[in-house]
Amino acid sequence: MRINTNAASLVAQEAATNTNNRLNSSLEKLSTGLRINKASDDASGLAIADKLRTQASSIGQSISNGNSAVSLTQIADKAMAEQSNILDTIKTKLIQASTDTTSDDGREAIGKDITKLLDQLNNIASQTNYNGTTLLQGGTSASAAAKLTFQMGETAADTITTDSGVRANTSGLGLAGLKSAANVGTASGGFDAAGARGFMKGVDDAINTLNGWRADFGSTQNQLESAIRNQMTQQTNIKAAESVIRDVDYAQESATFNKQNIIAQAGTYAMSQANAIQQNVTRLLQ
Repeated sequence: MRINTNAASLVAQEAATNTNNRLNSSLEKLSTGLRINKASDDASGLAIADKLRTQASSIGQSISNGNSAVSLTQIADKAMAEQSNILDTIKTKLIQASTDTTSDDGREAIGKDITKLLDQLNNIASQTNYNGTTLLQGGTSASAAAKLTFQMGETAADTITTDSGVRANTSGLGLAGLKSAANVGTASGGFDAAGARGFMKGVDDAINTLNGWRADFGSTQNQLESAIRNQMTQQTNIKAAESVIRDVDYAQESATFNKQNIIAQAGTYAMSQANAIQQNVTRLLQ
């Protein structure tokens, strides 16, 4: 028997140290709810989980972009709906002005109404914007609104765009002549019955043009809403995949913790017994 080196105690101490490390690791997982708390826990799993988390975050921002874009298209649609109502009213007034049962004084009043309505049409075009971006015309009444591009994915190619060329004002809709004639009135013959009839087709064409722009915003909104629904599903599945890799299984980890706790207690007992064995040497010296 040797007393300078207690090999049994050293073995028990090494085993106890390893058990305590595993016990601490298990306790950390139970405390954080994560199976992977550092790269050494699962290096390849951490790399995959981090990539999935980045993807889920990117899709989350894309969903936010889409919701903002839907709000934008709704603003444009509601504004053009009001412009469409204005054009419907103007068409009705032109029909009223084009019949000989309407007096010249009546046409003067109708001309003033049409002038005011067209002014409001221009106001809507210049004032309708989202976050400072005008939607129904460009920076000036003579320029068209720029094509709008919405980022709806993780790569640069994942975009949804609107058509360019929207200019929903009197000049863009071809109604400048009507505005000028209505403003002059019947005094110079610019807005008599025949003249009023001559402007009807122009108003019809303006309505068709406006409806075309409105339809584009509507189809863009449908496309955006479809993309949002699809990406919400993707984000849910990606987060679920990350959870499988990163999150701890509490049932399994609790069993592991209890196992290591029992082993640690047994190891402590083993060390006490290894140390007690050395005391038997004193009996040989008695």
